[in-house]
Amino acid sequence: MNVLLFGASGMVGQGVVRECLLDSDAERVLSIVRAPTGQGDPKLRELVHKDFFDFTAIEGELSGYDACFFCLGVSSVGMKEADYRRVTYDITLAAARLLARINPAMTFVYVSGLGTDSSEHGRTMWARVKGKTENDLLRLPFKAAYMFRPGGIVPLHGVRSKTGFVQTTYTVLGPLLRLLYRLFPQYVTTTEQIGRAMLRAAKLGAPKSILETSDINKL
Repeated sequence: MNVLLFGASGMVGQGVVRECLLDSDAERVLSIVRAPTGQGDPKLRELVHKDFFDFTAIEGELSGYDACFFCLGVSSVGMKEADYRRVTYDITLAAARLLARINPAMTFVYVSGLGTDSSEHGRTMWARVKGKTENDLLRLPFKAAYMFRPGGIVPLHGVRSKTGFVQTTYTVLGPLLRLLYRLFPQYVTTTEQIGRAMLRAAKLGAPKSILETSDINKL
């Protein structure tokens, strides 16, 4: 299985990269990045591309892949809706529309979030934008598309958030999150579990297109 990955430098993306490199079925992993991360592995190649709103210049590099794990995202804190939509919706759909055209047999897995608003009309800005992103992804002609909606996430194996306040939160709440993961797996997952669930969905499918935390943990 050949895998495309977006968002490898983020907390979820780091965990997904790790699981891809450990999985014997993932033969080739291409990570699309704005700047090299410096991570080295025989299975991993990083392709530097500056314009994440237009991937046509590297279209030839993106064909022949079986799965795309889209982990790229930003916090909505302090952002206006237009700016958040530009990063969350526009970038995601720019990549997905191209990939659906050149890789129709691909499985596309998108990292969304707990509380995403599928109606697109709720009061919470980020949830509306994520909801529209999910809905439009599900309309694309992929072999399959899955929307992952994790709640609390426990970073494992040295995974760290590149966002300062987020990492501080995880540092302070880490022991509590680990306890909650054991007690309430319907609300809390791990970076390891997300990566493994993505791989399983790509290889074997999933029972539904939108997966909440408990669904992710069962895969």
